[in-house]
Amino acid sequence: MSTKKLNDKDIMNLLIDTAIANGATSADCVLSRSRGVSITRRLGKDENIQRYEDFDTGLRVFVGNKISSVSTNENSEEALRKVAKRAVEMAKIAPEDEYSFIASKELLQNFPIQDSVFIDSYDSVEPSVDVIRDRASEVEDIALSVKGITNSDGADSSWGEGETLLMTSNGFFGSSKKSNHSVSVVVIAEKNGKMERDYDYSSKVYGEDLKDGEKIGREAAKKTLARIGAKKPVTGQYPVIFDPRVSRSIASHFASAINGSSIARKTSFLKDSLNNKIANESITLIDDPFLKRGLGSRLFDAEGLGTKKNELVSNGILKNYLLNLSSARQLGLNTNCNAIRSLTSPPSIGVSNAMIMPGNIDEKDMIKNISNGFYITELLGSSVSLITGDYSRGASGFWIKNGKLSNPISEATIAGNLKEMFLQMLPANNLDLNSTISAPSILINEMTIAGGSNT
Repeated sequence: MSTKKLNDKDIMNLLIDTAIANGATSADCVLSRSRGVSITRRLGKDENIQRYEDFDTGLRVFVGNKISSVSTNENSEEALRKVAKRAVEMAKIAPEDEYSFIASKELLQNFPIQDSVFIDSYDSVEPSVDVIRDRASEVEDIALSVKGITNSDGADSSWGEGETLLMTSNGFFGSSKKSNHSVSVVVIAEKNGKMERDYDYSSKVYGEDLKDGEKIGREAAKKTLARIGAKKPVTGQYPVIFDPRVSRSIASHFASAINGSSIARKTSFLKDSLNNKIANESITLIDDPFLKRGLGSRLFDAEGLGTKKNELVSNGILKNYLLNLSSARQLGLNTNCNAIRSLTSPPSIGVSNAMIMPGNIDEKDMIKNISNGFYITELLGSSVSLITGDYSRGASGFWIKNGKLSNPISEATIAGNLKEMFLQMLPANNLDLNSTISAPSILINEMTIAGGSNT
């Protein structure tokens, strides 16, 4: 047996070829390499430094409609052949799955990769450990220098890069390389024996795009100090504004409710809603894999199909579900190339860069128009049913009084139903792109707020 060193493409070819030679009717393979550094600093000292370098390969094989998935970090020919043979034997005794399949050559031709699109998802500048440490030190030092901040819960800074390769027995081969830089800090303020904490952070593809460290530190301190003296709200029905840190959870509920697998299982309150009004006409939700320097940008999905920009909700009308090949087949629709995948599981459904598009109103003007309401900066726990839309979460933030933010609020519970919330939603113009799911501040005209009898 040859002892030559196998490169990544050799490894993938060997796994697929061995699987086919041993009875698989089709197969696909994902190979992932990643490395990075993360540092946690607290009160000027390193608390934790981690370096990682990972290599893993996942193989999915089909024997007719029977499927198995395995993973390995082996790279010798003998070990790889054993893995592929074992995967085929596992598939032979697996249950039938009539909806799962790999993309045919025709599908691959119908959904070509848009090579001309430059998504700029990889920063070739690798920061030194000292630079990563300095990022954490700066945000913590600045935050601690603010009068009233009494302690730090730590600052984190990290850098990582990864490359993912996908190969199928139908002739597809593609690679995707990404990088990520992030920095965050959590600080504490104390008054009358009661502690409050808050944070700020930044996460970007390019280190040069990170929010200025001084701004992060000062913002974390400002948010923490503003929470001192929090009270429970008065129970009742009030307008609510979700700030961008928490409004992206609303965008996430949208994505979950229009997930093709949930639609096919009829476990979503938005089943049978395609081309119907599901949200306020000011709401447009897009998934944009071509967003330049976007954290989730990609040119092909986990099934090898070229991605495209999808308008999921347009002016309140549900235009598309999130679909992969399996869910599209179940629903009698065409995939919109939203497959994602781990090494050990079949493709599921996800987003690239999903965002509720900003509206025309400034957040300050939203607040000005409210005499009594709740501005939410943090959500706790979750009781959200995607079957019924019932929504209930713990929340904290600030009371809105006569058009201004007034006293801090804690130990509140907000409740409503996502169907009604979507129809009431009004987006501000302050879209925040620190995540793969993003949203601007969102106003909902009325929600139930439970707290106490004290103002």
